[in-house]
Amino acid sequence: MNLNILIVGAHPDDVEIGLGASVAKFLFSGHKVTILDLTDGEPTPFGDPETRSAESAESTRILGCPNRITLDLKNRELVDSIDARHKVATIYRKVMPDILFIQGSVDAHPDHVAASSIAQKARFDAKLSKSKMPGEPWWTKKLFRYDVSHLRLTQKPSFILDVSETFEIKLDAVRAYKSQFLAAGRDGKVISALRNKGAYYGGLIGKPFGEPVFCDEEIGLSDINAICF
Repeated sequence: MNLNILIVGAHPDDVEIGLGASVAKFLFSGHKVTILDLTDGEPTPFGDPETRSAESAESTRILGCPNRITLDLKNRELVDSIDARHKVATIYRKVMPDILFIQGSVDAHPDHVAASSIAQKARFDAKLSKSKMPGEPWWTKKLFRYDVSHLRLTQKPSFILDVSETFEIKLDAVRAYKSQFLAAGRDGKVISALRNKGAYYGGLIGKPFGEPVFCDEEIGLSDINAICF
């Protein structure tokens, strides 16, 4: 069964850092994937809107994802408001995803915390009838969280995706954001940290690399073969 998956991040590069290898794996498996960035990520010390847009496009190309949407919410000023939630809910109604991935809610970055709250509440708002939001009401059946926190936390995931075959694609996609990492002299440190983190979670399931996923609800398996050995 091919699924329609929507992944939400506060800034371009959040999805790549937290779930990039999974995005590539989903696409290789035949699923439809859309990435939604709530802001363009600017201003930053070494970037500008044009550069960031080009880097995002290149990263998206590396992942092999044909669908990416960037909203006009403000970087560094992201706030959980009715207006922000309805902008996101309108995208949910348009894309009509089966599964939604959003950022975790525990983070030092205020934009990440706000993005998590906006994305979660927009799931509910998207199903409202008698609304001025365009599109038909839509309820996304499953919501998962991915980890792109600025805090040094080790959280127990609900499950870990084996992304051994696509992990290098993730790293290449992150490297595309040269203004964020290479220009700041952080490229090597960031890639090393991602590799170590991926190896840690992969080791927990006996695989070279893994990406953790968190869920607030119980998860059911339709087939025991879905378990990773």
